[in-house]
Amino acid sequence: MQWRRRWLLARQLEEKTILLKNSPPPVQERLLAERGCDSSGETSGNGDDVEEKEAPRNDKLTRIPHLRFPVSEQKMSPSLQDVWLGLHDEIQKIITTRSQLPARKFSSTNLLLPSDLNKLREKKVLSPTETSIPIIADTEATCHPKSHIVFLKTHKTASSTILNILYRYGESRNLTFALPLNKHSQLFYPYFFESHFVEGVHSRSVKEFHILCNHMRFRKSEVEKVMPKDSFYFSIMRHPVAMMESIFIYYKNIPAFRKTHSLDDFLKNSSNYYSSSVANNQYAHNILAFDFGFNNNVVAGAVDFERRAAMAIAGIERDFHLILISEYFDESIILLRHALCWSLEDMVSFRLNSRSEQTRHPVFPNTAEKIKRWNALDWRIYLHFNTTFWYKVDSLVGQENMKREVSQLRAQRKKLANTCLKDGGAVDPSQIKDVGLKPFQYGAAVIQGYNLNPDLNRQTRTQCQGLITPELQYTDRLYTQQFPEAAAKRRKVI
Repeated sequence: MQWRRRWLLARQLEEKTILLKNSPPPVQERLLAERGCDSSGETSGNGDDVEEKEAPRNDKLTRIPHLRFPVSEQKMSPSLQDVWLGLHDEIQKIITTRSQLPARKFSSTNLLLPSDLNKLREKKVLSPTETSIPIIADTEATCHPKSHIVFLKTHKTASSTILNILYRYGESRNLTFALPLNKHSQLFYPYFFESHFVEGVHSRSVKEFHILCNHMRFRKSEVEKVMPKDSFYFSIMRHPVAMMESIFIYYKNIPAFRKTHSLDDFLKNSSNYYSSSVANNQYAHNILAFDFGFNNNVVAGAVDFERRAAMAIAGIERDFHLILISEYFDESIILLRHALCWSLEDMVSFRLNSRSEQTRHPVFPNTAEKIKRWNALDWRIYLHFNTTFWYKVDSLVGQENMKREVSQLRAQRKKLANTCLKDGGAVDPSQIKDVGLKPFQYGAAVIQGYNLNPDLNRQTRTQCQGLITPELQYTDRLYTQQFPEAAAKRRKVI
């Protein structure tokens, strides 16, 4: 399969280019020397120095402009430009090769650069107004909704909201969830996932699982023992600076944070506060890499850092069909909708497990740089998948379609909020009237919830309640529905 070999080569070149672009100058010079390239010219620096194609949106929490890739080629040095153009040439060969193949469907995970769209328009493969590659994705008329799904639920990334979407979709269609054994809320995290952590696997009482989506430390070989071969794997990532601020508040009671005065204090004295051998300290260091199953105790500047980062990125690329980005949550939801072939109505949600503003703290630029160095592995992983996210938006949905569908999604969310929610939004836990709808409170965070409008008919109330049911209560309910006998025995024991 010549086109497949070319595709793999292009992916390798793309990976090396991103690694080159985000490396410090000495590493860039070494990598360029290995390629036989001239290392003259200014370096491009890291992702914070990149010029965006549109006006940047500042993160309210970090006050840092959101990173939006692909980067402008004009900001790159001539030697890096040569590498980038070489990558384009390889991808163009793939496009040419594919055009000679019989018509067939290609995976939405295939990566094409946005500038390739212009080349295809010049060759009249695309019309001047088209913004997506027709051969990349199934159309709504031909695709079939996916029901075998694996979601790696990462920490403090808006993953609870994604979980709620999956729960509601599966429950409404009588799908079977791979739920934690013995009514646990997590799949025995932080241990590596094992198939027998799932209720019904050891007893063989479940013939087929459809959705696996609770917290776990990922191990693909064990997940495959539970889930069908055609399962769709996806996850979500968040900017490591914002994620670290959230984790520090939410997990303030873990050993690494317990005695610190502030996040900045921890970062200045991490060698005194942090020990990898102490339970629960994984939250304090490269938690994203840890959740995906990699060694999180990797530091910037280590001799094997580049190799470990490249291996982590390659492993995630291999095992997952799609990675969402929390900073662009609505765009991520639309991209997921297309990948799963679900309706827009299936994707509407309210924010869950979200903190009140009073427990959010701004992160100043010098602290942000310390976070990126402390969590260097997470930062490198995030940079890569932020880049590929926007490639997939262009290839799978298209910019104009994305804007239109995001507007529709927000309109539907607003309409549902007006219908379902008393006062139209989230409230602090002390103001929640229904005890069964109060979210779990942990650490120093104040996790908000919702109150339902009192004058709802039965059908509307059921729909609205599903949208605002916290994770723990929803998981408990699904367990009771799927395993009524086991749930009854547990109630007797309690």
